[in-house]
Amino acid sequence: MAYRVDLTGRAARNLERIYQTIDAQNTTQAAAWFNGLEKTILSLDKHPARGSPVAEDDRLRQVLYGRRRHRYRIIYTIDERTEIVTVLHIRHGARAELERIASHEPGGP
Repeated sequence: MAYRVDLTGRAARNLERIYQTIDAQNTTQAAAWFNGLEKTILSLDKHPARGSPVAEDDRLRQVLYGRRRHRYRIIYTIDERTEIVTVLHIRHGARAELERIASHEPGGP
């Protein structure tokens, strides 16, 4: 059975900011890259446990997307009981480690 993939408000804002930053609406190559990022996120419905634990918090998992300086971390939780994957944050791989993601709750900052 497939899991449902939900994005927190923060993760949705991250996606919007990435889309704008890479100018995906005006560049074919950037649009293809962005579509691949979205496809990776949505693919968590079938294989949510494939991501590795996050070094900052072992309750979280991550999947990496992209290469070298264009690598992003898709940080998420899995609720096995409800079969929901919640994407908490999508951040550039070069950014500093996470301090904390507001108690891992949807709607957090």
